[in-house]
Amino acid sequence: MIQEIKAALPDPEVLLALAPQELARVLLPIFKRHRGQVHLYNIMMHLKQGRVGEGYEAEYVPAVGIAITEAWNWLAVEGLIVPKPGDMGDWFIISRAGERIDGDEAFNDFAKAALLPRNLLHPKIAADAWANFLRGAHDLAVFAAFKQVEVAVREAAGCDARMTGTDLMRMAFHSDSGPLADRTLPKGEREALAHLFAGAIGSYKNPSSHRTVTIADASEAGEMLILASHLLRIVEDRARRRRGEGPPLHDDASPAASGMTKPV
Repeated sequence: MIQEIKAALPDPEVLLALAPQELARVLLPIFKRHRGQVHLYNIMMHLKQGRVGEGYEAEYVPAVGIAITEAWNWLAVEGLIVPKPGDMGDWFIISRAGERIDGDEAFNDFAKAALLPRNLLHPKIAADAWANFLRGAHDLAVFAAFKQVEVAVREAAGCDARMTGTDLMRMAFHSDSGPLADRTLPKGEREALAHLFAGAIGSYKNPSSHRTVTIADASEAGEMLILASHLLRIVEDRARRRRGEGPPLHDDASPAASGMTKPV
């Protein structure tokens, strides 16, 4: 197997310059060619005992061993290789997720998705969007996320189904009359939040409702999902406060309600 790694990366300096996930991209197809059964100890032994011309130069062996181990660990942590069931000898096999990765593009999409921990997402958005995000269906994931925001705003504001999109956002968060506006805040902040919600829905949800939208970059899609999660948490906070759970949204006697601030 070391010969195959060296064939793919003949220059040890290049190998050592790779991040763990980048080296893992090279290792995964090599592991697949070995019937999906691999053993880290065996790889390390072949690295150290390789015959002249078959492996890396002796001075590089320790560092190369560490780099391969880091890449192995990345594959294991991300669930692309798993312990072989029923085996007590530390053999690993390619997981179902690993088998689904076919080629560099699919691997790169998976690696980008791994950069977005699921716990950063609101649970409702994770439930609706995460599977599509991992599958590379970024447009479907983003649409589902902002659809959740739209539905949550409609329910929290007490609107019927005819109110949608940017009109719904501007009504719900209208700085003076919006049921979800926090009139304890300065008017400028209330207006800014209304613009944020309307802009997010108009940019990320509405276009997908009217035409086919392709989001090729997994990192960009992940950022959109995080934004949708943040907006959804704001909506849920406003809904709780409307129900009397927490600080009230309406304090008409406060200077902030009129957009004024106290003199310093």
